Amino acid sequence: MFHPPKDHAAAPPTPVALAGCTFADLKFDNADQPHRIFLYRPDKPAPTEGWPILYLTDGNACFATAVDALKVQASYPKGTDVSEGVIVAIGYPTEEPYDPLRRSWDLSPPPGRTYPPFYPDTPDVKTGGAERLLALIENELKPWIERQAPIDRSRQSLFGHSFGGLFTLYAMFRKPDAFNRWISASPAIYWEDAAILEVEQEFTEKNRDFFDGELHLSAGQYEGEILAPFHKGTAEEQKRQAQAKETRTIEFARDMAHRLAKQTPSARTVTFEEYAGENHMSVLPIALNRAVQIAFRRAR
Repeated sequence: MFHPPKDHAAAPPTPVALAGCTFADLKFDNADQPHRIFLYRPDKPAPTEGWPILYLTDGNACFATAVDALKVQASYPKGTDVSEGVIVAIGYPTEEPYDPLRRSWDLSPPPGRTYPPFYPDTPDVKTGGAERLLALIENELKPWIERQAPIDRSRQSLFGHSFGGLFTLYAMFRKPDAFNRWISASPAIYWEDAAILEVEQEFTEKNRDFFDGELHLSAGQYEGEILAPFHKGTAEEQKRQAQAKETRTIEFARDMAHRLAKQTPSARTVTFEEYAGENHMSVLPIALNRAVQIAFRRAR
């Protein structure tokens, strides 16, 4: 018979900390409220050129997963092709994975709109703050990060999922030299009448012959017309089928990759990847792992 050990001699439980990780709630000049900035720095001397760096949106939801993926793979670089680097995650002062109200504003392109509150007795939901967040990152966050660790400016990556994926595309189209590698997972291209497609068109007209960067677009298998098996036969099956026809995440992302690939010099510059067996939320850790592999690919 199993007898559980007596716990009177055990140390009291303590919070788990991620080695090498810190966070700071920073009130930037360009923001109305503080952002929680999560930071991972390797505990070793930086390369002469500085560390490659990966910026994440939705930092509360994404940071720990990305750090663990990097630590595991960077410990065996010859087997994984992943080297060490710095991870920065832009989040909010909350213990929840998301702040729905603030991310709706921060991550959505202008001009934006006003929507009813998420919950009773809470503020209206406003969108359209992506230009402001991009300016915050470029003018205030990056200089702050570079005071914390030496950074290789030629190896800067940006990742976003869903609204974050939409923000990643908007940032790339508006300021293509801000980052070198862009990873957009399950981007909400459909959002607000797919207005991002107009921004894309403006970008391609200015950069008709060459896209100087690396873009990875992705979506889960169950983000198109194929419903996840656990949704079939349920009361909400028809509703979800109708929503899938509206959002068309796979179709929009794949078609954008196809268009932009025509302007690039290499097949690796713009890619689309569909993740088998994944839905809009389950795809996140897989997409984060891919972001780590892209951002910290060993220099050739």
